[in-house]
Amino acid sequence: MDDLALVRDHTVYRCVMGSRAFGLATEASDTDLRGVYLAPTPLFWRFEKPPTHVEGPREEQFSWELERFCELALRANPNILECLHSPLVEEVTPVGEELLSLRGAFLSRRAHTSFSRYAASQRGKLVADVRVHGAPRWKHAMHLLRLLLSCRDLLRTGRLTIDAGPHRDRLLAVRRGELTWEETDAWMARLQQETETALASTVLPEEPDHARVQDFLVRTRRASAA
Repeated sequence: MDDLALVRDHTVYRCVMGSRAFGLATEASDTDLRGVYLAPTPLFWRFEKPPTHVEGPREEQFSWELERFCELALRANPNILECLHSPLVEEVTPVGEELLSLRGAFLSRRAHTSFSRYAASQRGKLVADVRVHGAPRWKHAMHLLRLLLSCRDLLRTGRLTIDAGPHRDRLLAVRRGELTWEETDAWMARLQQETETALASTVLPEEPDHARVQDFLVRTRRASAA
């Protein structure tokens, strides 16, 4: 079975991500598709294993095999966790429905570490752009701010919300370059401080619920083999 056939025939969940899911789309925004496919269990009985991820078949489409997706979600990978909370779902099977029902099992204080590391990496790139070109890539600055808002609110409430909501207008102003870099960077610094404060009293557990996720994966693999 070729890689694209896995996505075409065995997708259990597909959603729209990026600016459209975040409520920050413009007329020029792409439609970024992300999905999860369940490789049939017999494919794992061969020396050549099925791929852990596949690009395509549509433009801007990327999918993960279910086990890899769960592994990354348990590590609190920001992109993966956000996929589970997209408001724009295009396809979902019964297996996908159960995956979505596990959203809370993946959330833990690990998100603080993973989101913060990703944010620090992205901010470093923005600072380099300012140093070399005199200005950051404003679109990237906007998305970093949105990520920081999402992380702060996750720690505060225990729920991950990816829509920009009441911050939409100011975030789009950042994208248009209407705030200075100094103002934008100060906003980032304030959000990072608020995130640290939220961590001290968060309702999130220390670790995700590995057992619950593994039970789901084993049952799903067993059903696929039957």
